[in-house]
Amino acid sequence: MTTSSSEHGVSLGMPELPAPAYPDDVRARLETDAREVIARYPDSRSALLPLLHLVQSEEGHVTRTGMRFCAEMLGLTTAEVTAVATFYTMYRRRPSGDYQVGVCTNTLCAVMGGDAIFEALQEHLGVGNGETTDDGKITLEHIECNAACDFAPVVMVNWEFFDNQTPAGAKRLVDDLRAGRPVQPTRGARMCTFKETARILAGFPDERPGAVEEGGSAGPASLVGLRLAKGETESARVVHPRGGPEGRRDAVHEPSPAEHLSSHDAPQQTSASDPAHPAGPTAEEGE
Repeated sequence: MTTSSSEHGVSLGMPELPAPAYPDDVRARLETDAREVIARYPDSRSALLPLLHLVQSEEGHVTRTGMRFCAEMLGLTTAEVTAVATFYTMYRRRPSGDYQVGVCTNTLCAVMGGDAIFEALQEHLGVGNGETTDDGKITLEHIECNAACDFAPVVMVNWEFFDNQTPAGAKRLVDDLRAGRPVQPTRGARMCTFKETARILAGFPDERPGAVEEGGSAGPASLVGLRLAKGETESARVVHPRGGPEGRRDAVHEPSPAEHLSSHDAPQQTSASDPAHPAGPTAEEGE
């Protein structure tokens, strides 16, 4: 940010003033929490990420005041803090809603309907990417891979998963959030606000009754590989690579632990999948 000379209409290139400090009562409370966080680490600067979550829980985004506070508590420069706060997308740099609704539009989710969900929510909410509804409830954004491709398309709200979404289901979800109705993620505790989520990510206990017990884990689709590695094959159904009776490739069988188990591996006409056709040149050299 620069200041300008109104008399001459030219930019003087002067830097913005230092960020204001927190009010005394807010700073005293944050200092108590910050010292608790810092004490967890042998090197104080390692506490920067949770401290950024802490100041985000205060204002809903990471302000210049929050970055100044982190720098002072850790003995860092504001430039060092800013470099971290601007690198990670989990830290918001401007005011946003109580619920961060992120629609994955990376490859698999997009193909499975993520793009359609994102377009439907933009129209339904009347906001664009990174914008917040007038009531301050919802900030909508498209996000990169959530590492939940086996449940595509996925929507995340305040980092909680909503799996196998549809445009209609996503619209009901944001309507419930705006109306204050209870919302339960597919895998995880019931929803809380973004500020409350930020405090939990700073490392403080989730004090909502029963919320810890509601915490989710990996879903069944994510655990298939683990079950197969343990030899638990009773529920696996795959397409046999060489087909069944009369050479049918769509015959389904119950595999043995020794077989390569993946319903995504379609038969390939290569030496790896077809011993009758070993690898080698298909034409004489020079043809």
